[in-house]
Amino acid sequence: MGGVCCCLTEPVDFDAEVTLYHFDLHRAVGKGAFGKVRVVEHKRSKKLYALKYIDKARCIRQKAVANIIQERRLLEEIDHPFVVNLRYAFQDDENCFFVIDLMLGGDLRFHLERKGHIPQDVVRFWMAELSCGLEYLHSQRIIHRDLKPDNILLDAMGHAHITDFNVAIHYSERRLHTSVAGSMAYMAPQVVGRKGYSWQIDWWSLGITAYELLFHKRPFDGRNAEKMTQSILKDPLKFPEDASSRFIERDPEKRLGCRPNGQGLQDIQSHPWFTSIEWDNLKSKECQPPFVPDMKTANFDVTHELDEFLMVEKPLTHSKRKVNPDLDKMKPELRQLEEQFTVYDFSTLQRLSYYPHNQPVTTLGTSTEDTERTVAQSLDGTLIPTATIAERSQAGSPMLDSDSHRYMPPMPPSHGRRVPSTP
Repeated sequence: MGGVCCCLTEPVDFDAEVTLYHFDLHRAVGKGAFGKVRVVEHKRSKKLYALKYIDKARCIRQKAVANIIQERRLLEEIDHPFVVNLRYAFQDDENCFFVIDLMLGGDLRFHLERKGHIPQDVVRFWMAELSCGLEYLHSQRIIHRDLKPDNILLDAMGHAHITDFNVAIHYSERRLHTSVAGSMAYMAPQVVGRKGYSWQIDWWSLGITAYELLFHKRPFDGRNAEKMTQSILKDPLKFPEDASSRFIERDPEKRLGCRPNGQGLQDIQSHPWFTSIEWDNLKSKECQPPFVPDMKTANFDVTHELDEFLMVEKPLTHSKRKVNPDLDKMKPELRQLEEQFTVYDFSTLQRLSYYPHNQPVTTLGTSTEDTERTVAQSLDGTLIPTATIAERSQAGSPMLDSDSHRYMPPMPPSHGRRVPSTP
């Protein structure tokens, strides 16, 4: 049979539903809230990917089941050159797995901490690529809500990609969101002030990111959540240069990329700071990135590998699933993962849009309060400004006037199924 390959002691049927047995496991290159990120190689195609795996038990303990399922669904809707795209999704008895595009260039936090100073032309190039990615997400009715240097990955060539959709949600034209989610240092005033927000908050976060990359500091600060909130809401905006001032505009209707009379990405393209960008070539990735990661060295924290080598954590292994598990005997959260974290294979399935339902995922068997996460703080109570926090995703206040949606990005061409791009 052409679709079967022998691996270890048992054959792998590549024509059957995708499992971990379809991949060879290589080094660990990152660590998330619920598990590691590893390089994997598809045994038949020989293509390299990143494998993000989620420990189900830890996920349930931290009451993040809804976020994981929401992320799984949103990733299926996305396919763009400047996004880390989903290629496969599946699970075994212990873990849920995302197989995504491999980015070996490291995240921007890694490079910011090691380089200290990043040239303006490099930051401008990354911001241009990320603007294209954000415009695409918003056209798909998706708010990322956690854009920051940690969630921007470079590929081996130096192109920037948006990743980590753990707190991303669909937005509605009819109602604003009020739940607090993201990393506090990058949250827009509309989020921390609980005044209601939509897709415009991502452009604010992009502006904070640009500022931090350019000046190696963030424009707002505070040792606890209250002080950080007041800083974001009231501290004067001071810019050494005009590079990112239009992104960091408290009024969403004056914010670059959001202005009512602007044209989204065209608004950004016409900004003087981006004059040197050749946008057509940039969108097709034909522009040479001004910064290329050194692929002779590891562009990630090597202690991720060391943890498994020293047996600090249980190493990931291939394991067979239980045959015909009894769903009725499972705990509600575990059953929800079993039923709603569905299998996806980009090589055989068309991408499904979940937007028409526009319903946030809720965790079975828990109350709304149980699904909230608290502000991330260190042991001494100091705010960790770059740590992701989240409340249950929900639409809140109605739009203040019927014309509020006039500057929303255009509707996607179709709410139906979309065929993924060629791998």
